[in-house]
Amino acid sequence: MPSTHDWIDNPLGVVEGMFAASQNNPNSGWEAKAVEFFKEHLKEKDSHTLVPSLNDVPLHYLKPNSLVKFRCLIQDMFDPEYYMGVYEAVDPSTKAKVQRCGKYKDVTDCAVEFNPMNTVTAERQTFYCVPIPGENPWVKESCAGSSQARVVPSTSYAPTRQKRSYEEDDDMDDMDTQPQKQRETHTAPQSQTEQHGNGDCKRRETEAPSNQTAPASHLDLNFPLPGEKGPSCLVKVYEDWDSFKLNDTLEVFGILSVSPALSALAEEKDASSSLLDPAESLMETAEEQRVHSPPASLVPRLHMLHARPLPHNNPLLPAATLQDNSAFLSSTLSEMASVRTELLTYFTHILLGDALAAEYLILHLISDVYSRRDVLPLGKFTLNLSGCPTVSSYTERVYKIIQQLVPSSFYLGMSLQNMNQMRLVPKKDYVANRLVSGALQLARNTSLFLDETQLEQGQLDTTGVHNVTALGNLISWQKVDYDFNYHQMEFPCNINVLIASEGRSLLPSDCQIHLQSQVAPTHMEEHLSMQPQASQLNKFRMYLSVARMLDYSISDEMTKSVEDDFVDMRKDDPQSVTAEDLHRMLVVARLLSLSLGQTTLSRDSWLRAKHMEMLRRSRMEQQKCVNGNEP
Repeated sequence: MPSTHDWIDNPLGVVEGMFAASQNNPNSGWEAKAVEFFKEHLKEKDSHTLVPSLNDVPLHYLKPNSLVKFRCLIQDMFDPEYYMGVYEAVDPSTKAKVQRCGKYKDVTDCAVEFNPMNTVTAERQTFYCVPIPGENPWVKESCAGSSQARVVPSTSYAPTRQKRSYEEDDDMDDMDTQPQKQRETHTAPQSQTEQHGNGDCKRRETEAPSNQTAPASHLDLNFPLPGEKGPSCLVKVYEDWDSFKLNDTLEVFGILSVSPALSALAEEKDASSSLLDPAESLMETAEEQRVHSPPASLVPRLHMLHARPLPHNNPLLPAATLQDNSAFLSSTLSEMASVRTELLTYFTHILLGDALAAEYLILHLISDVYSRRDVLPLGKFTLNLSGCPTVSSYTERVYKIIQQLVPSSFYLGMSLQNMNQMRLVPKKDYVANRLVSGALQLARNTSLFLDETQLEQGQLDTTGVHNVTALGNLISWQKVDYDFNYHQMEFPCNINVLIASEGRSLLPSDCQIHLQSQVAPTHMEEHLSMQPQASQLNKFRMYLSVARMLDYSISDEMTKSVEDDFVDMRKDDPQSVTAEDLHRMLVVARLLSLSLGQTTLSRDSWLRAKHMEMLRRSRMEQQKCVNGNEP
């Protein structure tokens, strides 16, 4: 049985050993056994922490062809591509012809004998993956700190073309000065006869050769959010690729491929692209060649052995669902009420002494689209926090506090310049055959902070109008309509939107609460300087994630009680409480129950939710009287 050193440092050795053993038994099912081998090893306690991560470790510290992991979002998908699954090669030492396995490789290490009788062409899918957009620093630090992987600068791989790691390549990360680009599909079969000679042993692509790159200065890593840093990765998928969807978040375990031969072949093809046969050149444009096959030193290839869907990316929680970890769930639920009290006190302080607004902020941060009824997303709770001061950069400071508590977030200042210039909606680039990312291509449960206090007088242009419309659709329907030029394609999402504004927001919301500050503007700077301890922050982080993931139900008895209450409330004045008001009260009651660690609605929680809504509506009526027609 391979040791830890073997299956992490040399996974190809494990795969090739199983392939060799299968040669005498064609029905051995070695491929499934190989995948199961790695899955079982990764299930062992803490074994996944021994696998180095592309998110934490610079690429030049990772050993080529070793097992690595990558926490990522599927930003784009290619068409399937063909590669040599099995081929015949000449053993350099014995000169004998032997069968070789081409799976989980981009290039081979020995001379290939093209014998159609002994060559098996197979198919694989390629995903373009990026780090989870907006993942906050505390998540990255915690993930890196829990790793037990030992890595040293790799001496076996010295890229001949791009020697920078992704962390050092500032040009790749400057999203404000370069147009966003990447891709969607990869054209299929090409000639399998191209090779790159190196002494007596030739390197040959197992993949139908992909036409590669332009210089790095022309390459854009296509991150959805401005200013993001980290690696992009081409993930090669060998089975069940239909089970993955665009924008899925995964932790991928696979074999790292950064062979310099990929870049060398790309240079040769790029230089000779003008000499291509016209029929061949029609299959893939020069732009498509550049963006579909970037340098392996900047965009490594990762051959997937196992992928774990991420129900969340909070490193303080178990990787499995809460229901699969009953001991953790039980201990956490017992403490939720007390942690909630601490968090409420903290938020009341941050919201300038407004305890009611603090209650609603907690409910907003644990909201989640748990189901869809036709086009209606159930569970969303977009909050408009109006009455925000414009002094002491108040809204930015509130965002930074939220950033410390949630795993992923993004601040969007709704200035006229941003609305008119930013690309919020992803768009298909048919020339490069890729999906160009936009700022609304986000992972589920990302907190999106819209700062309307940044609005100024001016005119929205066509882009600005489209961006505001896209934000409205996101809030109302939890969907983003991606632009495919000739049509729009609807992608459902699950994004928590908080709108900070002075008056009522121009955008729709599920609930508006007007902030009532108890702090004088001159004392605000001092008031906001309070910071919780690290241990308390971790409690808040776990609390918010767990509350969002809890199951919830309403008994038949409570359903009947709520219906009776609704009838009673409408008796004196049918217009005083509408069906929309009832729906909001039910959402507030659900979130209030979950915030207390209760998975079913109790009479006390229902009455408390009614009282909160009564106080909020009374406040909004008072504000309406103060401001005239504007709430």
